[in-house]
Amino acid sequence: MQTVPTRRSILGFAAALTACPLCSIRSARAADDHHGTSHWSYEGDTGPAHWGALSPEYRACSLGTQQTPIDLQGAIEAQVGALDIAYQTMPLTILNNGHTIQVNTPPGSKLTIDGTAYELFQFHFHHPSEHLLAGKHFEMELHLVHRAAAGGLAVLGVLITPGAANPALAPIWAAMPPHEAPPRTIPDSTIEPARLLPADRTYFRYMGSLSTPPCTEGLVWTVFRSPIEASHEQIHAFATVFPMNARPPQSLHHRFVLES
Repeated sequence: MQTVPTRRSILGFAAALTACPLCSIRSARAADDHHGTSHWSYEGDTGPAHWGALSPEYRACSLGTQQTPIDLQGAIEAQVGALDIAYQTMPLTILNNGHTIQVNTPPGSKLTIDGTAYELFQFHFHHPSEHLLAGKHFEMELHLVHRAAAGGLAVLGVLITPGAANPALAPIWAAMPPHEAPPRTIPDSTIEPARLLPADRTYFRYMGSLSTPPCTEGLVWTVFRSPIEASHEQIHAFATVFPMNARPPQSLHHRFVLES
């Protein structure tokens, strides 16, 4: 029998972020550029099945019990708190870090979850999606990574499905570095991250981790149920650079998945 979470257990999401300040600091550092300090990849001897053995600091990748991604199913409807998103238009600063295409964002764009404020500092893409929705993969997934003043992280996940060309992706795709390259600010190019979010803001909420080494836990994950669209051409362009950069789904263990 599945236990229905109480209001206290739901508020425990926020408490978990402050339970391990050092974990929050390590998470934030690793998420800054989506890298670990030891070489890892998405295939072969340095692929996801071996991440936990590549470095002592990656141990959570194999031993953790709050790992991301997961299959989003069996969610419990709950009052999970207000989700307030206030993003600004910003210059486009883009890089290829060898694992994904990442956009670094300046201060000023905020996410507030149940009264706790987080600042957007980067977003990046995966092909195919990392999260599953009732067993179904999507073509791509966008992760928008936010940091609270105390160091805790909150990530918005946006699933991407084939459809119409997405104009919000166009400037990012036009500047997408085909090979590993440092951050570059594109002259006269701006982006609006809010346009990368679905109109329907129904979402799933769970406690998870970085989905790349060091796989640090204690992150608040919010994944929107409704996907956004990208054209087949846009998806193919990303897949040409990163044919596969998604970690397989992880065990839920004893976590709740809540649904707004």
